Amino acid sequence: MGVLSITPTAHNHPLIGVTADLVDDQARLRCGYARSIAACGGIAIPLFPLLGSAPSVLDRLDGIILSGGDDPDTTDFGEPVHPKANLIDPVRQRFELELLDTLERSHPEMPVLGICLGMQMLGLHAGGRLNQYLPDDLKTADQHRDGATHEVNGTRFTGRVHSHHVQALDDPGRLTVVGEAPDGVIEAVESNDRPFFLGVQWHPERSDDPRTGRAIFQSLLNACHDRASS
Repeated sequence: MGVLSITPTAHNHPLIGVTADLVDDQARLRCGYARSIAACGGIAIPLFPLLGSAPSVLDRLDGIILSGGDDPDTTDFGEPVHPKANLIDPVRQRFELELLDTLERSHPEMPVLGICLGMQMLGLHAGGRLNQYLPDDLKTADQHRDGATHEVNGTRFTGRVHSHHVQALDDPGRLTVVGEAPDGVIEAVESNDRPFFLGVQWHPERSDDPRTGRAIFQSLLNACHDRASS
């Protein structure tokens, strides 16, 4: 019996790989991502953080979401870790960097969405830098944590968002800022060199405002369809 060959975009429901967290050797992922993707006509595929698997995984997908989570280990990017940082599993971080390296090298046209931690990973990989603990120097830091809601405005986004983070990009590196909170926190970034490469600091799968919630996932799925038809 031959090996089944899966051709991305050879179907009406794009396959979206979503990176999972790694806790006590268990891959964990909130169902909100899958529900949001399904509501826009896609199928969510949880990605186990298996090192070395990125090339074969990407060959079978139509798009990628780097999901939310705790804090990245900034020593990988030349910065000491803040004492209050709560680091993600190092295997997850290495896997997501492997994904980003492979995407940049072999699949620059694939639609990519980074959410919360995922946006931070996009920025760090692009040469950016993090503010690792907003309460140190931002009086409005509480407006960004524990499910707080606030406005976001910019060249690409306007709306109210569900926010849950204590870190944020200070410098987007090679990416372009396309959304900010009223207090100046960077809320959205994108690449000008790739068809769809977007990071949002909020959680669109939990945001009630359709402009900053469902519309984010719809734009990702639309980009997958555009790629298939080009």
